[in-house]
Amino acid sequence: MRVLLVHSFYGSENPSGENVAYLAERELLERRGIEVVRFERSSDQIRSRGMRGLIAGGLSTPYNFKSASRIRALALETRPDFVHVHNTFPLISPSVFWSVRDLPCGVVLTLHNYRLYCAAGMPMRDGHVCTQCLDRRSVVPSLRYGCYRGSRLATIPLAVSIALHRQIGTWTKHVDRFIALTQYQREMMIHAGLPPSRVCVKPQFYPGSPEAIPWIARDNRVLFVGRLSPEKGVRDLLNAWSVLGVDAPDLDIIGDGPDRKFMENQIKSEGLDRVRLLGQLSFDETQNRIAHARLMVVPSTWFEGFPMVIREAFAFGVPVAASRLGSLAELVKEGTNGFLFPPNNPEQIAVTVRKAWADQDGLERLAMGARQSFLASYTEDANFEALLSIYEKAKMERRNRQINAIW
Repeated sequence: MRVLLVHSFYGSENPSGENVAYLAERELLERRGIEVVRFERSSDQIRSRGMRGLIAGGLSTPYNFKSASRIRALALETRPDFVHVHNTFPLISPSVFWSVRDLPCGVVLTLHNYRLYCAAGMPMRDGHVCTQCLDRRSVVPSLRYGCYRGSRLATIPLAVSIALHRQIGTWTKHVDRFIALTQYQREMMIHAGLPPSRVCVKPQFYPGSPEAIPWIARDNRVLFVGRLSPEKGVRDLLNAWSVLGVDAPDLDIIGDGPDRKFMENQIKSEGLDRVRLLGQLSFDETQNRIAHARLMVVPSTWFEGFPMVIREAFAFGVPVAASRLGSLAELVKEGTNGFLFPPNNPEQIAVTVRKAWADQDGLERLAMGARQSFLASYTEDANFEALLSIYEKAKMERRNRQINAIW
């Protein structure tokens, strides 16, 4: 089997879960004996050119004729069985789907975010969930509010791309299978316009064979891992620790971002001596700290796609306390592998953590449930089998549509 993988990497200055997920899946295919052909680009290519590069990137967002030509030539040369696209923004564009529209290979697109219909990528505006563009099937709200990076000018190329490919039927005509990361995301994207019969669900996976550390050997610590920014709920997290007061367990925060200075000041001014800001750590050190934690907190205030930290926590048998919001409420199951609390609510985060920490035996049972969630859904084997099944469905879809076109 030969697979042509297509991916545009986000800039190296911002760690991206999408890049990590793509690399993990690429390496999985290669380890399992699949011949992989790559067409990869990086946003660093345009950022290194300054303003000229940004303008070029904006112009190529709706339809990049050069990328389309190169991908078609590569597909004709290598004759893949499948073309699997992960991210086309900003350098590749959805033109890739038109470039292979008449070839016999099955075409698959992984939905790492909501960018097919949401200019911001995640349905959030001014710190709150916003689904206007998905609900109305229109880009007008994104242009009105300047949803991409808070700029109407920067939003225009994305809005044009969304409107163009909805109008010319790129998603209904030239993609054989879409991969949503959760059932919640699947339903949202179908609501926005994707054909229901072609949207499958396949979650992220944790590579390798991680082992859970015995409960008694773990640190008495709660852990947060992620970008220190408002949408990740880090301010709510600190406010919850303020509410907990003397009942607060030790909390380690791994990551960096625009809210770091604010958090440092709050920790100092309120005397939150049980909170440690550890900054950005290496992958191995981060995984080690996850493995030794007794609880992971994910207080996001936006629609996460599939947070990498959840599959990492489950892989090491760490229960998760998360916002009852979007996909998080699907991944984290109360009484099985974690807890849920209302988003944007520090008091309820505090109540949840206090209750969890007071019942260590119950927390240990949830840790075993988290590990079972991993073994059931997020291993390499489960992911590979699911991916092969999706590929075969894509090829059958392509074959049937080509036969129908002839008749």
